[in-house]
Amino acid sequence: MSKINKQDALNYHAQGPAGKIEVVPTKPVSTQSDLALAYSPGVAEPCKAIAANPADVYKYTAKGNLVGVISNGTAVLGLGNIGPEASKPVMEGKGVLFKKFAGIDCFDIEIDATDPDEFIRIVKALEPTFGGINLEDIKAPECFRIETALREQMNIPLMHDDQHGTAIITSAALLNALEVVGKQIDKVKLVVSGAGAAAVSCLRLYLELGVKLENVVVFDKDGIITPARTDLADMQLRFATTRPISTLAEAMEGADVFLGLSAANVLPAELLLAMAPNPIVFALANPNPEIDYDLAISTRHDIIMATGRSDHPNQVNNVLGFPYIFRGALDVRATEINEAMKLAAVHALAELAKDVVPEMVNQAYSDTTLTFGRTYLIPKPLDPRLITTISPAVAKAAMESGVARQPITDWAAYEDELRGRLGANQKLMNRIISAAKANPKRIVFAEADNYKILKAAQTLRDENIAYPILLGNHDKIRQIAQANNLDLEGCQIIDILQEDAKRAEYAELLYQKRQRRGITLYEGRRLLRERNYYGSMMLETGEADAFITGLTKDYGKSILPSLQVIGVEDGVKRVAGMYIIQHKKGPFFFSDTTVNIDPTAEQMVDIIGLTARAVRFFDAEPRIAVLSYSNFGSNPGDLPDKARRATELAKQRYPDLILDGEMQANTALNPQLLQEQYPFSELAQKGGANTLIFPNVISGNIAYKVLQEIGGAEVIGPVLMGMRKPVHILQLGASVREIVNMAAIAVVDAHRGGKGL
Repeated sequence: MSKINKQDALNYHAQGPAGKIEVVPTKPVSTQSDLALAYSPGVAEPCKAIAANPADVYKYTAKGNLVGVISNGTAVLGLGNIGPEASKPVMEGKGVLFKKFAGIDCFDIEIDATDPDEFIRIVKALEPTFGGINLEDIKAPECFRIETALREQMNIPLMHDDQHGTAIITSAALLNALEVVGKQIDKVKLVVSGAGAAAVSCLRLYLELGVKLENVVVFDKDGIITPARTDLADMQLRFATTRPISTLAEAMEGADVFLGLSAANVLPAELLLAMAPNPIVFALANPNPEIDYDLAISTRHDIIMATGRSDHPNQVNNVLGFPYIFRGALDVRATEINEAMKLAAVHALAELAKDVVPEMVNQAYSDTTLTFGRTYLIPKPLDPRLITTISPAVAKAAMESGVARQPITDWAAYEDELRGRLGANQKLMNRIISAAKANPKRIVFAEADNYKILKAAQTLRDENIAYPILLGNHDKIRQIAQANNLDLEGCQIIDILQEDAKRAEYAELLYQKRQRRGITLYEGRRLLRERNYYGSMMLETGEADAFITGLTKDYGKSILPSLQVIGVEDGVKRVAGMYIIQHKKGPFFFSDTTVNIDPTAEQMVDIIGLTARAVRFFDAEPRIAVLSYSNFGSNPGDLPDKARRATELAKQRYPDLILDGEMQANTALNPQLLQEQYPFSELAQKGGANTLIFPNVISGNIAYKVLQEIGGAEVIGPVLMGMRKPVHILQLGASVREIVNMAAIAVVDAHRGGKGL
């Protein structure tokens, strides 16, 4: 866990604007007309509609996506009872997590009320405002009474996350830990240090999963919990033991699981030695656990360990649960968060940990060895699949248990909606990947002695997107795979230097193709020792369906062998490169960004034709703007003249295209500006452009790279257009996710015989 400097933390919160959250309008408020609609007199209409039909509050207001994070500050983090004002930074932070991980808006409300009845009355009165309530940092035993009463009285989802969030995450970890060590949950002996809200909630959920009450022993700061104790609430006394033991040392004898939700360093290392083989220890006190991680690992080499810290494996972090649980509950307008929904979250989390870890998660944690086992029991908090795994599971459980008021019928559309809430709209690639899975094809990768290619190959096989063919040295590939925990089963590996007969055959074919273009038979044999030529020839001869290269070499060197071996499609004069820009406003298409350095107006027309076809390949209707630094002749110059001429010629050749130019980029992308200043443009009536044709490769290349680095957009590509067969050249240094996306595109391109792009 990184060390936090006190002043850095204070400066972070104080820098303008102070705090961590703000209110941002979701509708235009730039004109007097907008203001009249947002407030008086226009606001009267939704008010009247809601008065007539209260359920319309979800249609006309933010209630359905709004959670109240509510606390009285009586049990904050490890700080204790610090009061409502001092708890506000924590509640703001909780709101940030809701927004970041699940797209849920929050108001934090700090209540100056320690009396449970008063607190209950205040929160109950807030029900019309919120779609859900997250109770936070309320001390035990009052928190039990407060949550129970509010659940009974309110008809919106409500959860005290300190209790149930920890319970859900540790339950998933417990199920998987027991699977790893081969123990049955109804047989394990459990020792718990701590009897607060989180511990009690964990125990209640563990019993639901199969732990036997007679196998549980609980301690708090005053000792073991037995029926003789008179200082405890009924919820705590439920877990009292009658076993003839009195000390933690006695309880740990033969124990299978230790759960710590108490204080630092309360578990001596020697007590680990008394536990059963393959002990499971969840030491969750923060920031310092009940036993130091390194000490525990060195004491018992067979231990499975989890903590609340991010610098150790198996971090139990409530952010794995609460954003996605509320997301699922809100999306079906659940009346509560019940046990069925919590258990659904548990099992969804546990199962997700067994799936192959996405490369973006590996990159985020600088760990390429994440795989289900002792040091990876639960997913990482930055795993983007959490929202599409947990939220649907919770929503389904709400429907099946009868607490959903708005059932979901189209689950595929719901998953797209979940991604869209995070600004990660993957609809386009979802369609491509689904199509690829329906009919996987053979893809040759030229640079298989690279971790990213091998990780992508594993993903492609695991997800049944493609059948990878890997060109490279067998020993080196296996060494990389072993070092990074990669499973390449089902991937064909070819060391071309060991394929003398095949290289000779390919060299003869290359010579026949290029003998009048300067390639002798001797030169052909030399070139076939290069993987880009060998891979291109595999595609040309039908021994593969697509070819991908370019990860480690510049674009020009990577594309040349394919141009010589495969060539361009019949009727096409040139190839071009296009990037897909995935933005929260939708997909945009940039062309040419990689191939044609400074095309003429006539050549730009060819690029426009290729691009329009490629955009349709991705199930979008191209709305094309030919770009310049001028708007419809507003500035003279060779470049505006070229763009204007290209537009005129393209309209003649492709009269059915939605196309205009020359224009500046902001003009093309701003429908309001188009309508106000250039209403004559066809793009003004079509919502602006989604496809941008750049006048030269310099401008296109700069534009997509700026967006990729600082524009909050995901970039897919470059998509190579105009080749006779599916060939795609990766961006130098592309990520694993980008490689997988390009492979899926190549598979679908192969479905169409390479004529789609």
